[in-house]
Amino acid sequence: MPKAHVKKGDEVVVIAGSEIGRRGKILDINTKKQRAVVEGLKMIQRHVRKSQQKPEGGIIKREGSIHLSNLMLASRYDERHGAPAETQSAEA
Repeated sequence: MPKAHVKKGDEVVVIAGSEIGRRGKILDINTKKQRAVVEGLKMIQRHVRKSQQKPEGGIIKREGSIHLSNLMLASRYDERHGAPAETQSAEA
């Protein structure tokens, strides 16, 4: 399996794609497919069949995966592009 530049629990910034500029924490990584699931990003809707755990069934929202090449560590991103506006105002 190829090694990833990020790991589970890291805070990352999306640098390309439809979620560009958004931040989140990595929940899961699939190194074979080179994809990561980031908390609160790339939300998808799943249709759930009725079962004993979910007797009503229905549509649930959950995170989809993002390719690792579209992610950058938040600390590294802040070094390159300056700290986010919230951090700058807190220091001043």
